[in-house]
Amino acid sequence: MGNSQCQQSDAPLLPGEDWTGLGYGDLELRYLRDKRKREVDLLVVRDRKPWFLVEVKLSDTSLSPSLAHFQTQTKAPHAFQVVINLPYEQANCFEVRQPVVVPAKNFLSQLL
Repeated sequence: MGNSQCQQSDAPLLPGEDWTGLGYGDLELRYLRDKRKREVDLLVVRDRKPWFLVEVKLSDTSLSPSLAHFQTQTKAPHAFQVVINLPYEQANCFEVRQPVVVPAKNFLSQLL
């Protein structure tokens, strides 16, 4: 994952859910932080390849620079700043390849 030294923490994707067993691929959930204390809340890895990054905010819509940094480092196709207090929009967040702010309702409705 690039030259950056990163901490990673493995955890089940969702408590009580086995997405791998449901046929969505071999999925892992990780937390990323480097020595400069840049971090993102979640890195979802599918079939041993970074799939998407997530930074969760309550209402902050100013894009976190850590998303772009870790997207470059991991080569994850997607990087989302998921904002809880934004209203639903008619948009597919998985069509976007650069870091983007998305309403939580959009993001969560498009996971499956």
